[in-house]
Order: sequence, then C-alpha cells, then structure tokens
Amino acid sequence: MQKSSLTLFFLIMFAIGTDTFLISPLLPVLRNEFHISTASSGWMVSAYALGYALFALVAGPVSDRLNRKHVMICGMAAFSVSTALCAAAAGFWSMVLFRFLAGVSAAVVSPQIWASIPVLLPRDKILQGMGIATAGLSIAQMLGLPIGSFFAAHSWNLPFIVIGLFSLLLTMLIPFLMPSIPPRSSSVDRLSLLKPYALLLSSRIAVSAFAAYFIFQIGNFAAFSFLGSWLSGAFGLNVAQIGQVMLFLGLGNLLGSLFGSRLTQRFGRSGTLILGIIINSVLFPLLSLTGSITGIKAELVIIFGITGMLFPIMMSSLQSLSDTARGTISALANTLMYFGTTIGAAAAGGIYQASGIFLGVTLLTLLCFVLSAFLFRKSGVAAA
Repeated sequence: MQKSSLTLFFLIMFAIGTDTFLISPLLPVLRNEFHISTASSGWMVSAYALGYALFALVAGPVSDRLNRKHVMICGMAAFSVSTALCAAAAGFWSMVLFRFLAGVSAAVVSPQIWASIPVLLPRDKILQGMGIATAGLSIAQMLGLPIGSFFAAHSWNLPFIVIGLFSLLLTMLIPFLMPSIPPRSSSVDRLSLLKPYALLLSSRIAVSAFAAYFIFQIGNFAAFSFLGSWLSGAFGLNVAQIGQVMLFLGLGNLLGSLFGSRLTQRFGRSGTLILGIIINSVLFPLLSLTGSITGIKAELVIIFGITGMLFPIMMSSLQSLSDTARGTISALANTLMYFGTTIGAAAAGGIYQASGIFLGVTLLTLLCFVLSAFLFRKSGVAAA
C-alpha cells in the first residue's frame, strides 16, 4: 500500500503542477481569444494562486478534523471538474473564475499529500517519500511549458480537457490506492479555524521555522521570477530558447528530489539543510556573473538540484512540529510560499528596474538565504 500511495501522490502532484505551469505558454493564445490586454491576461495566472493561497488557510485546519482519504477524493473531484471547465470558458471572466476554483481545489488536495506521508511511512522513509511527491512537481515544471505549447498548437481547450480527464482518473483510483487516514485527535475545537494556528504558533520553534521557510521562499522566487527576463535581456533569448534553458532547472529539481534523501542520510537533516542553503546563497550571485548559456545550464542543474533536495527536508521538518495538525502545517507552508512568491517577485522587480542587472536580484536572494539558514539553525526543527 505504501508504494501504491506514493505512486498516486506522485501522479497527483504531477497533474496539479502541470495544470499550474501549462497556463504560461497559453497566455498569448488566450489573450487573442478573449480580446484582452497583456496586463489583464496575468489575472488568469494570479486567480489560481489567489484561490490557492486564501483557501489553503481554511482547508488545512478543516482537513485535520476529517479522514484525509475522503478530503482527497472530494478535492480531486473538484479539481478535475474546475480544470475541465476552463476548456469551456466563454470569456475572460469565466476563465478567471474557473482558474480561481482550480486553485481552491488544489489547496484542498496538496496539503493532504504532505500530511499523509509522515503517517503512512516509517520515520527513516519520510524524506524519500517527500522527495517522490516533490518529483511529481519537478517533472511538471520541466514538461508544463512544452506540454502547454504542444497542445496550444492544436487548440487552447485541449490541455485543460486532458488534465481534467487525467485528474478524474486519479480521483477514481484514490479509493483503491490510498488507505483510510482518520484524524489523529478528536479533541480539536471544531468551531474554530484559528485555534489550530494559534496552538501551532505558540511554540517559538514553530515561529522560527515558518519564518525561515517564508524568507527562503522570498529569496528563491525573487531570483526565479526574473531569470527569464535576465536571459532575454542579457543573451537575447526568445521564449522557446528560455524554455529550453528552464528544462535544466527542472532536471536539477528532479534529480535533487529523487536522490537527495541519500545525501541527507549521510550528512544529517540539519547539516544538509543549512549547508545547502548557504551553498545556494553563493551560487545564485555567481550565476548572474556567468557569461555563457552552457555554464548557466550547468549551474541551474546544481542550484535547483540542491533546491530539490532542500524542499523535502523543509516539509518533513515542519511536519514534525505536530502529529495532530499536519494539514494545518501544510496549508500554512503553502500559503507562505505563495505570499513569499508575491513579495519576492515584487521586490526583485523594483531592484531589477532600478539597477538593470540581475546581480542585484541575486544579492537579495543571498541575504534572504543567509537569514533563513540562521533561523532554521536557531529553531532546531531539522534536528528533531
């Protein structure tokens, strides 16, 4: 049952990740289809992120009081329907609504995966399980852009239909591949959504750990958000060429997700986490000074290989904060990631516009990573 559940989690994260990443290459087509401006088209991306970030805070505590298997079935059914409805969008605002609902549905499903892995696997296999689920996202990151571009060449509706049907198939498999996971405690106040967060954040360890994770995501997405702009401005790459470079980013993420647990077992969770963050804090500024595309590709494999190794450590460390509020932990972590993405992109945009160089953005990443490493070490959560 463990192997079948992990396979299911991998495929679900792949479906959700692909749905997230494939919208980017479809924007020019959808802009023409709905007769909207470039600025307005961004709402089709933001609506998904907004739905996810807002509803995750509700879905987390609620899911801790229910059987995770049942929550997963309901969430995936809603995700398959809302994604398929995107194919039937008659106009811009209906597309924005359906993308928002897809984000809400994804916010119900994703926390269940991160919360279920520590329950289903023995302690020494948790990191490996987290890595397998993360690999689903990594492959989606690699293939989302080319998959979206391929289907868009035929019809902009087709990718949403394919992902919707694939998600429906996964929904039908959940009853057979995932065991029942009832709530760990029946003493939680069922009338309060804020109490689980108050109890969780009453610990200084938890506050430091979540602050470290949030600051890390600010730095990570600051650099990631303007990587394409730098490649275009400094090297004159077009969208297709930038996509080819990004494949190496996804490759590194995939390798780190799948094989990082072996390195962690050798050097320890805390040591690997702190060392990995510090190494990447140096590699990002070095990346901005690299003058060849070949060198950039190699560095992206290394940087995001380390990132792919770090994410499962962070998630498993945060999950260790509580046995009864794992959904709340996952939801808070995901919400902080989305808010970190927003703040990081905004800050990087100001720096990039003012300085005109990518080095300024990567120095922000360096500062965030150093502070994140300090807070993670101070919390001691990875050593638990």
